[in-house]
Amino acid sequence: MSLEPTLKAREDNLIRKLAGIALVSVWSGLVTWLAGTESIPLQFCVVLHAMSGIILAIALVAYLLMHFRRVVGIRRPITMITGIVLVLILVIASASGTYLMIAGISEPLRWVLNLHIVCSIGSLILCSLHLAAHWFTPKRTSPSGQGLPGTPTPWIAALSIPSLGSAVMVGLLSITYVLASPPVNTKPVVTDYDYSYGSHPFRPSRTETYHGQFVPQALLAQSDGCADCHIDIAAQWQVSAHRHAADDPSYVTNIELLSDRKGIAATRYCEGCHAPVALLSGQLSAGGDHGGISGSAANTDGVGCLACHGVDHVVDTKGVASYQMGPPSRYLFAQASNQWQRSIRNMLIRLSPAMHRQEMSPKGVEDSSFCASCHVQFMDKDMNDWGWVKMQDEYSAWLESPFSGHNTDEFGNTSVLHCQDCHMPSRPGKDPSRDKLGNIASHFFVGANTMLAQHFGHEGQLSRTKDFLRSGRLSVTIEPPHRGNAMQTQQSLREDVRARSETPAYAIIGESVAINVSVSNRGVGHDFPGGTVDINEAWLEFIVMDGNGDEVYASGKVSGDEYTPLGVDPSAEFYRSRPVDRLGNLVWKHDLFNRVGTAEKRIVPAGKTDLLTYTFEIPDWTSPPITIVATLKYRKLNDRYARWVLGNAYQEIAIVDVARSSLVVPIKTKLDVI
Repeated sequence: MSLEPTLKAREDNLIRKLAGIALVSVWSGLVTWLAGTESIPLQFCVVLHAMSGIILAIALVAYLLMHFRRVVGIRRPITMITGIVLVLILVIASASGTYLMIAGISEPLRWVLNLHIVCSIGSLILCSLHLAAHWFTPKRTSPSGQGLPGTPTPWIAALSIPSLGSAVMVGLLSITYVLASPPVNTKPVVTDYDYSYGSHPFRPSRTETYHGQFVPQALLAQSDGCADCHIDIAAQWQVSAHRHAADDPSYVTNIELLSDRKGIAATRYCEGCHAPVALLSGQLSAGGDHGGISGSAANTDGVGCLACHGVDHVVDTKGVASYQMGPPSRYLFAQASNQWQRSIRNMLIRLSPAMHRQEMSPKGVEDSSFCASCHVQFMDKDMNDWGWVKMQDEYSAWLESPFSGHNTDEFGNTSVLHCQDCHMPSRPGKDPSRDKLGNIASHFFVGANTMLAQHFGHEGQLSRTKDFLRSGRLSVTIEPPHRGNAMQTQQSLREDVRARSETPAYAIIGESVAINVSVSNRGVGHDFPGGTVDINEAWLEFIVMDGNGDEVYASGKVSGDEYTPLGVDPSAEFYRSRPVDRLGNLVWKHDLFNRVGTAEKRIVPAGKTDLLTYTFEIPDWTSPPITIVATLKYRKLNDRYARWVLGNAYQEIAIVDVARSSLVVPIKTKLDVI
């Protein structure tokens, strides 16, 4: 007895099911391709397309094995060729779709998506050609018959029921999701919230939200969820100063000091930049936790992903957290903590990233003004009980630099460079956000904070920070001590030698020598040093040694041990700020709420040069020649402040040699020059 009738019947039954699933996959894919994923029903269509595609691929394998077994002996060239090509295209469509589900749609993989779309459309066309060739090719009589079996009723049911059923299911799921989703809680975490700084919920921080109310903590502290897909970027952020903005031990000490002296509500001034989760969720009132509390979500997240990517726009460039936090994501299960729901959300983002890019790309995110929201600072009377005081302002310093395009003094630079160009340069990465060249914006946020990298044991970040500081953006130049009264001799000289206008450079034993040293800020896009200039420490070390290695003169050397502050020679030339309180006392603990002015501030603006003069005598014991070495040094936190603020966690903070210059000067006696 022949197996063909039984095999044919099984094949007919499977092909009807396969056709129904294929139609569901086609219409759901077509809808999302043309309409996007802006609404809840469209996102359920994406899920439906993915699930039906997987089922279709599995069922297709079973059908093809059965179909080839039945038709392997039939000789119909056109039908056979279209069938083979159709199979190949279906394999490519299935493989590309499966790969996109795993890897996601990114710019470098855009061609895979295009291939999937082309092959899917091509498979529909070839399927029609294959069926047409089957129907219209002359057929020989066979016990099993030819063509599509039976009446059209089974086919109408096979095609219509899955499509209509899946469409109804999408509608019901969408309605259920909307009804089951709780409204966003806009109340503060602390019930009796303190409005002592006015009716605005976040003052004295200048932060805003899109609805003018509080944002649930679950909508803000999502960095771990972002890390599900953005593994490369998350790993970079984990060692950055942004990640440690709230658990920075120096910040913890200072925020506790502010809370003790002025109450937890006053910490809103700092938390808008250092711990936005605590500020925006309404923690910063009596009974709540500020970002310095170990283990809290704000402490763990610091300046997390949404602290930048969740921002809608920068309110102004006055700083003190002057940004507006935007609405929550519109993706399905965007705020879910359940792993299955998060998997669906992540799949949606991978398969339809256009809305994700739109949501996570705030207005002006690539402009320096975006950074101004937190890297500009002032304090008003409500904080210092005195009046308006200007503090750090990296944005204005950049505007005045030759790199902003707003300054005519170009200092050799004609192209505009933003903060992100230096602190977030493009680098190769495997992240889904990579561009067509396979590059991502670095999220190491490398700057000048060596203390954090050292404290938390991030050796790679410490090395990157040191390299960044030494990258040639600053330079030191020693001017030779040219002698204007150098004697001429009667010796015959070549014309090219006589034409030189520069006089010889040498020093005379017993005389006083004045050496000019210039420190040039050639490549930093703002003042050097920047940021917290009052607690950073930058200075010039100037050392003169004779031919035997004996010290002739020194300024800026570091002295001390583990028990004595590793202080810098107080006569050194420092680049720093020295804020004072209303009584003229130095505000050295960074307790800025006591600050009313500045007794001293010395920096090197971008594109400018600072000239220093060192005067010393050449002792009679000096062995010629003398070697002069000038080194621009930097460390994050001066030692006095570091010992106080770090307490038991104190360790000697690395001193970085940012730039160096040396000069060998001949030594003569007075008799030599008579």
